Amino acid sequence: MTEPVVPRFKPGARVRVRVASPTGHYRTPTYIQGKVGQVQAVYGAYNNPEELAYGRDGLPKQPLYKVVFLQRDVWKDRYNGTSGDTISVDLYDHWLEIA
Repeated sequence: MTEPVVPRFKPGARVRVRVASPTGHYRTPTYIQGKVGQVQAVYGAYNNPEELAYGRDGLPKQPLYKVVFLQRDVWKDRYNGTSGDTISVDLYDHWLEIA
């Protein structure tokens, strides 16, 4: 039996998406890398899809979060909407760091 995965972040935590472009398959959009957002929900822990894409077992499991970003922070000078508009992205734990 495996130990339960304890998420590092709780709803309300401010996180930064790490900047990386590893060789091969990765599931974090480049437009969100380096940006700061807020964890809105913790979905649970799942096998890492970046490993599953290569036929590996995807272990250890990774917590998956719903992270919300202000659109104006993501798109900087290009966003013309209202200041409260947001974008939500589902991100795995290994892509996040404390903001």
